Amino acid sequence: MELTPEQLVAEFQDAVMELYFARKRMVALEAENAELRARLASLEQKAVVEQKGMAEQQGNG
Repeated sequence: MELTPEQLVAEFQDAVMELYFARKRMVALEAENAELRARLASLEQKAVVEQKGMAEQQGNG
């Protein structure tokens, strides 16, 4: 199957648009991932602090 020059240009433009939106989505997912990692780190830190507090209470009890 051979494409005409016009079809090749149209295919190329479609590929460029798909790449543009894929990259845009990738940036959004990377930002979401960074936010989720930060939230997870915060929750993990909070859990460690709570565990230390409970251990101290048990040690004093």
